[in-house]
Amino acid sequence: MLDARKSQVVTAGDARAVVCDRPSVAGSVTQRACTFCGARVVLYPISDALHLVHGPSGCAAFTWDIRGSLSSGPQLHRLSFNTDIRENEVIFGGEKKLLRALRELVAEHKPKAAFVYATCLTGVIGDDVEAVCRTATTELGIPVIPVQSEGFRGTKKQGYSAACTALGQLIGTGSTEGIGRLSVNILGDFNIAGEIWTIKGYLERMGIEVVATMTGDGRVDAIRRAHGATLNVVQCAGSMTGLAKMMQEKYGIPYIQVSFFGLEDCADALYQIAGHFADKDVMARTRQVVREETATVLPELARLRQDLNGKVAALYVGGAFKAFSLVKALRQLGMRVAMAGTQTGAQADYEHLKDLCDSGTILADDTNPLELAGWLSSCEVDLFIGGVKERPVAYKLGIGFCDHNHERKIGLAGFSGMTSFAREVHATVMSPVWKLVPRRASARSFELRALSSEPAGDGRSLVLRPLSVEPERGVP
Repeated sequence: MLDARKSQVVTAGDARAVVCDRPSVAGSVTQRACTFCGARVVLYPISDALHLVHGPSGCAAFTWDIRGSLSSGPQLHRLSFNTDIRENEVIFGGEKKLLRALRELVAEHKPKAAFVYATCLTGVIGDDVEAVCRTATTELGIPVIPVQSEGFRGTKKQGYSAACTALGQLIGTGSTEGIGRLSVNILGDFNIAGEIWTIKGYLERMGIEVVATMTGDGRVDAIRRAHGATLNVVQCAGSMTGLAKMMQEKYGIPYIQVSFFGLEDCADALYQIAGHFADKDVMARTRQVVREETATVLPELARLRQDLNGKVAALYVGGAFKAFSLVKALRQLGMRVAMAGTQTGAQADYEHLKDLCDSGTILADDTNPLELAGWLSSCEVDLFIGGVKERPVAYKLGIGFCDHNHERKIGLAGFSGMTSFAREVHATVMSPVWKLVPRRASARSFELRALSSEPAGDGRSLVLRPLSVEPERGVP
């Protein structure tokens, strides 16, 4: 571990607080992303809007389509548009090129709105993206919204703030006619593998209207009238709490922070929503939903727990609320968490994580592959849960891996999602392939069968002979 990072790592039971909310340490190959990435992954799932990256083509490729965000209608968000800034624009400016691109794209695709993402290069050369967006809004007749997401502004967390500011320019511009008292917005769910549809199904059974989803399966018109809802339900606290606070100040809409991952947290989320409305019928329907769903899930979890009991897991995810839910879900499967980290957790989040985890569990803020590899090896974990950047670390060490980030194709939210999660964990941890990796060797040595170049007695065929392998190095 780098000396400058020691304050960002503690163990559960340690009185020291985790230092967080700071730039990544120089020399640490951080798992975080830039401001542009944070803004784009939040806004990207709005499927009937145009998303135009004002910068080099490399920025347009970065983060494009990395979320498994599904749409029940338009697919415009699946296309990545870019002004392709080059040397000419660096010298003479790229504002004219940006306006031409907006005219062309709006005429061809007829979006409901457009988001224009500023990148590092356009920030350095000083393009006035806001002025171009104002001109385009007047000329093209749709909201053209600048997203101040220059990567050098900070980390992914600052990108979340830029995205919330952009959404704030849409909210409040539509009619609230027809929105009832029992209505909510869902903030911070990005419809990975269709999860927002599962959550909306629960709420509909409870008698709750969903006005807007921000931003999974999002629609511009729904977001414009989101200020008519009576409650904001925040799923991803790191990305959308800022927007919830803005709507509370501006429109008087209260918000609650919940998680729909894991049985315990999903049930608690539904009860919190029902409790806010203080409606007996809603609460009765909520109890029925929880009762029916848990009765379906529990027998399968009990079966899988028989094999998973006592296994060890580690996790490194983006937001802290997901980490909380994963610790609880793994515990329900009989597994122990040896290491838990996040990219964007706040100090209060880590204090709560301390309370959730067993004494001695490693808690880390903004870690890097070298540290992760060391912890995974020393803790002898059976499973690592993370995202696409963490997968190679696990596989190189011969450790099972579960993707709980943007790229997955399996819905893990809700009660049914808990079943999917448990099955994936079981299939991964119990795979026979892990019996073949060096980490399963005895403390001293073990044998592999390898082809020898030594010819047999007849001078033609090859023979097999034992080959000693050093367990510390894991190589012949």
